[in-house]
Amino acid sequence: MGVQGPIRVVVAKPGLDGHDRGVKVIARALRDAGMEVVYTGLHQSPEQIVDTAIQEDADAVGLSILSGAHNTLFARVLELLRERDASDITVFGGGIIPEEDIPPLRALGVAAIFTPGAPMADIVRWVEEHVGAAREAAGGDSRAEL
Repeated sequence: MGVQGPIRVVVAKPGLDGHDRGVKVIARALRDAGMEVVYTGLHQSPEQIVDTAIQEDADAVGLSILSGAHNTLFARVLELLRERDASDITVFGGGIIPEEDIPPLRALGVAAIFTPGAPMADIVRWVEEHVGAAREAAGGDSRAEL
């Protein structure tokens, strides 16, 4: 069948972190690359993020975490996606995440972590290649045609 429609990404700021400049730049870069992007805003709970991802039929969730709560927040989002039978939604993220925390996050199921200074083009390319490829492997767009 192939991919129909653009890749859909929910980008979110979980927890108490109030800095959103970076996530807005990422959202715009993904949008400018032709993806559908839903930015949930600041101070979202993992439950709100997963609800949005499911309601929006997202292909991916990108989390921006600068607060230091990345281990807890990524784990909770992944847990909720599994509980809601939505583990096919790719989770990636970025922010202030120490190098030593990245391997355990990857082991939990976080597909990629982008730290400060990651070029926008690299993030966009990664989403196109990995999320787009996952959609292709799953038989195309899961969203029903209207």
